[in-house]
Amino acid sequence: MDVFDTDGHEQVVFCQDRVTGLKAIIGIYSTALGPALGGTRFYPYENEAAALADVLKLSRGMAYKNALAGLDLGGGKAVIWGDPARVKSEGLLRAYGRFVESLRGRYYTACDVGTYVADMDVIARETRFVTGRSVEHGGAGDSSVLTAWGVFQGMRAAAEHTWGTPSLRGRTVGVAGLGKVGKYLTGHLVEDGATVVATDVNEAALEWARTTHPSVQLVPDTTALITSDIDVYAPCALGGALNDETVGVLRAKVVTGAANNQLAHSGIGKLLEERGVLYTPDYVVNAGGVIQVADEIEGFNFERAKLRATGIFETTRRILALAGDEGVPPAVAADRLAERRMAEVGRLRAIYLN
Repeated sequence: MDVFDTDGHEQVVFCQDRVTGLKAIIGIYSTALGPALGGTRFYPYENEAAALADVLKLSRGMAYKNALAGLDLGGGKAVIWGDPARVKSEGLLRAYGRFVESLRGRYYTACDVGTYVADMDVIARETRFVTGRSVEHGGAGDSSVLTAWGVFQGMRAAAEHTWGTPSLRGRTVGVAGLGKVGKYLTGHLVEDGATVVATDVNEAALEWARTTHPSVQLVPDTTALITSDIDVYAPCALGGALNDETVGVLRAKVVTGAANNQLAHSGIGKLLEERGVLYTPDYVVNAGGVIQVADEIEGFNFERAKLRATGIFETTRRILALAGDEGVPPAVAADRLAERRMAEVGRLRAIYLN
């Protein structure tokens, strides 16, 4: 592999601490709008190449997400290679925090798959550049709260575009993944009057649904979910949920979910369009979490952050309108808006200030 073949990234940092077993990669895609902000994913990748591929995709997505969220922040991401249930420790997290600190503010980290608020508090013992901390330590707490709220706002905009009303009442929504975000999203959907069909690989998550929302219909797997009679598909687990196989059998008319990198390859957006499925770009609708943790940097205020996350409704409407006007898939329209902001605002860095 050509080490500079990193899809235009500014910086890729490999971090290792043999004593604790830390193996991490930090990807900084762009700092055109400000310091790169993105979470740390702790995951047992099959190999080093898979870990690198994931961090490169995720960090690029964060740059576009932060740009469309109106934040003065660039895009970055980190992955820790390993099974968090087996190797996560205070020493490993603190070693990772030292590497984050060594970047001197070029990268701010936060929670992601496999990492939690308590982990951010540990990492923060070694670095100033961490968000998503506990309320007890002046942070915002669980960022999945506003992630789910933003996804719900994006789904409302998609419903308005498709059926003429910004509500999911009377619609059937299939939620794949009842984790941190999927749980909150399910609550919003039930409250809005939607019928929810859901699945998860974790039995504890399924039991949560049975106990908390007994009206939710549970199915055995994602295949059963996407082939059922649903109006909206909400992927809320890992990326790559939309591929040639799943798109071919998908029955929903709208796809709006919290997972990152939902399209398995660039041609999937066009394939969805050809099948008459409206896809709201994941990095647009799931930006509520990064909005929440970004707010910590200036001193967290939940109502201020929620108001900005509510704006995902208008951002999604704008993207869907632009896609229609320019005759392109929504993902292309979203990319154009993000790139325009990064170019226009980033250009100001070239203006010398004494």
